[in-house]
Amino acid sequence: MNGEEIMMQLILHGGNARGAAYEALDAAEEYDFTEAEKKLEEAHEEFVQGHKYQTELIQGQSESATPSFFMIHAQDHIMTAQAEIQLIKRMVTQLQKTESIEKRLEKLEKN
Repeated sequence: MNGEEIMMQLILHGGNARGAAYEALDAAEEYDFTEAEKKLEEAHEEFVQGHKYQTELIQGQSESATPSFFMIHAQDHIMTAQAEIQLIKRMVTQLQKTESIEKRLEKLEKN
């Protein structure tokens, strides 16, 4: 696989990872934490695939090679995906706490 094909894989897997992470957040906002976990796992798997291509890209570059705009863009996709997955995991945890508090409050209001 040549460098451009590898960079396209970075963009593809980074985008897929981000998409799955946001689907997890959407599910969590509906308090569907089973679906949220499933989507977070999918996001993680996509990120891992992208990271493998990132490693391949880095290993294939010589130290004197000047990175292209395309390479920087591809790297940005995978690294942004990683950051967003971590943030969305924290948001899902907060939504779980919110649901728990809402249930407790509802129970208290009934008494």
